[in-house]
Amino acid sequence: MTATPWKAPKLDAKLKIAIHDKMVLSRATEEMLIRMMRTGHGYFWIGGPGEEGFNVPLGLLTKKGHGPDYDYLHLHYRSSATILAMGSDPIDMLRQMRSTATDPYSKGRNFVNHFAIKPWNVVPVTPTIETQYATVIGTAHMQRRHGGDGLSYVTGGDAGSAEGDFWTCMNWSTRPDHELPVLILLTQNQFGISTPSSQTQNNRHLNERANGFGIRNACVDGNDPIASFHAIVEAMEYVRHERKPYCLQANVSRLYGHSSSSGANRYDEPDCIAPYEQRLIRENLMTQAEIQAVWDKHNAQLAEDLQKVIAEPMPGKEHVLQHVWHDGPAGN
Repeated sequence: MTATPWKAPKLDAKLKIAIHDKMVLSRATEEMLIRMMRTGHGYFWIGGPGEEGFNVPLGLLTKKGHGPDYDYLHLHYRSSATILAMGSDPIDMLRQMRSTATDPYSKGRNFVNHFAIKPWNVVPVTPTIETQYATVIGTAHMQRRHGGDGLSYVTGGDAGSAEGDFWTCMNWSTRPDHELPVLILLTQNQFGISTPSSQTQNNRHLNERANGFGIRNACVDGNDPIASFHAIVEAMEYVRHERKPYCLQANVSRLYGHSSSSGANRYDEPDCIAPYEQRLIRENLMTQAEIQAVWDKHNAQLAEDLQKVIAEPMPGKEHVLQHVWHDGPAGN
């Protein structure tokens, strides 16, 4: 049975409030993960605080499902807000942070924010930098042959756009008469680990690199969830209907540094949530008390979730060979 064609939801008051809820949920979850790392309930943190203004709309606009009629997601480790916007339970991120046997993404085998969700076409996230720009070609090829309006999108950082996999993606997605339905996303946070982009990139608008391949492209303020929503809708509609690639850059913040390896301390950068909350107040969509209630709700639930996760079992030696092969002596 063919899936229902994708249609962008109406950006009305209800959706604007829902975007805020998911942004707060993502931020509260990431801050809980950082606290877990600092209190010995996890060993390494890397995530995406500061990217919620772009990643939440991305998750809400994803055509979620399994198989080629739906979107394939080739994400990186700053994509928590996308997964949460799609409906993932934040307790599962706490489980992966603690490396419990109940971790649904990797069964305690991978870093936090390394997702793998087969029912949603979320391709396993790997710690290797930007290889997803090459692997996205595989699912896009399959969708090109299959037809429909499903697309494959790939997310990565600005430093990764200087790697060969990024150029491979643009080259293979634009072969004459074999163009691919790929949405190429760049989240520009002005850093590549500890190196400022100003020392490595000669163009602030990295999306313009797509011009050489004839790829339609644009740049958006990723700290503005409304602008991001509209930019993603435009990009997705183009890829779904034209079956050709599109490159979208989102300028975002990196509020807690690269990872726990650099301390995970708060940096003085623009915060996408605060101005959005002021906008909701100005538009009479929420009051300050209602906004605070959203924060309190999610923080309380996360505190409760943490206690559950702490009590859950860790992987044992009998689990070493499980989930290693697709099929074979180790079973599933």
